[in-house]
Amino acid sequence: MDPATLLGLALVLVGVFVGAILDGVSPMTFFATPAAFLIVLLSALGATFFSNTMADAKALPKVLIKGIKGQKLRDNGELIDQIVSFAEMARREGLLALEDQAKNIEDPFFRRGLQLAIDGADPDMVSDVMEADITAMSARHKQGSKMMTSIGIYSPTFGIIGAVIGLIHTMHLLDSPSELGQGIAGAFTATFWGVFAANGIFLPLGNKLAVMSAVEIAQKRLIAEGVLSIQSGANPRLLDDMLRSSLPPSERGDADKKSA
Repeated sequence: MDPATLLGLALVLVGVFVGAILDGVSPMTFFATPAAFLIVLLSALGATFFSNTMADAKALPKVLIKGIKGQKLRDNGELIDQIVSFAEMARREGLLALEDQAKNIEDPFFRRGLQLAIDGADPDMVSDVMEADITAMSARHKQGSKMMTSIGIYSPTFGIIGAVIGLIHTMHLLDSPSELGQGIAGAFTATFWGVFAANGIFLPLGNKLAVMSAVEIAQKRLIAEGVLSIQSGANPRLLDDMLRSSLPPSERGDADKKSA
């Protein structure tokens, strides 16, 4: 699991449940009415599926796992070093000298773009193809983030519906005052789960997916800029400076760290 996700979730759980204990409420109270949990979760999922396609619904588990586990992207500094080394080789020996190097690139986006450049494709075409890949990836990421956010938006509403259902049931207990308080507490459990699921899980996950997407898109654009610069025969040293200027000071290198 991504460390930030783990830390954030732990703080949420501690804040809510330890806070409840300090207030004299047993955490088991929230689990005493499983119907409330089912009303919130299944209904929010159903509403989300209703508002999206079946393909989106099938992709939801993968999106959820990605949001929890985080993403493993290549270090930008190492990536720039590789791009600059390719630029040096291309300047010395020509683009065709990168043929074998391109085959060993693990990132399909990088490999495809560099191969197009090696094959002599027009720079505008290389740029258009790589930009189309980035646009398609961005659209997929936005849809995944949107689905998580949708679950978060729907959850509190279904929590209220669950509370109303619970209160309707509680009305039948008016002749049993000893059970009335317990019934009201159980009714509001659904509201708790709706608000907790939204603000403690799904809305943060949706935002995290959006942040992860922005980071990955930035790296793809860095690669695209590098490939186009290699194709144009850019000076390797100037290319290195240009690419590193897009990074945070802490990632640019020792010299920039000191100046920052």
